[in-house]
Amino acid sequence: MNPSETKTLPRKKSRKWRNWWVKQLHSWHWISAAISLAVMLFFAVTGITLNHAASIPAEPVVTERSARLEPSVLRALTAKSDDAPLPAPVAEAVRNAVGLDAAGKPGEWSDAEVYVALPRPGGDAWVSIDRATGKVSAEVTDRGWISYLNDLHKGRNSGSAWFWFIDLFAVACLLFTITGLFLLQVHARHRRSTWPIVIAGIALPAVLAMIFVH
Repeated sequence: MNPSETKTLPRKKSRKWRNWWVKQLHSWHWISAAISLAVMLFFAVTGITLNHAASIPAEPVVTERSARLEPSVLRALTAKSDDAPLPAPVAEAVRNAVGLDAAGKPGEWSDAEVYVALPRPGGDAWVSIDRATGKVSAEVTDRGWISYLNDLHKGRNSGSAWFWFIDLFAVACLLFTITGLFLLQVHARHRRSTWPIVIAGIALPAVLAMIFVH
């Protein structure tokens, strides 16, 4: 083997490794983009609606409901803990009577009543049960679908499943961003404007925050 051949071997290995690395970056970049595309669009649109929430009219619709528990069900209201949920038979009777699911939700107990708050995205709800008479009073407030989407954006009263979904989506966005940054590094030598644009993208929000946000 002559000297020229020995010099080309490390170059070939280096080139092969670089090609493999760039291929991986491209694969993970488009996979993370495909996973997060729809939700990224959702968060971008709801970011606009949140930013202009004060100028978007929303008329809350309040619905009141009432019912009365059977005496056999009412007798199950024996818990006196400050935050105990409704007993299962009572929660089921409430759901059948007024259409609100209070199962597992903490209640506010007093000698006179049990009050259960049921906040939800885009609205609110509550249930109150008179412990003496079994009367069920309920109220549901609907602030419209824009408020609903805005609350999903914030993760407000949206449950554990949505909570974990936001975390998984954030991981996908991080992967998309990090792989994109490495791909910028790979292609920067052919695009001289790459790093000035990246620096501008970092500097602009920082400058705006320091000068205009107080």
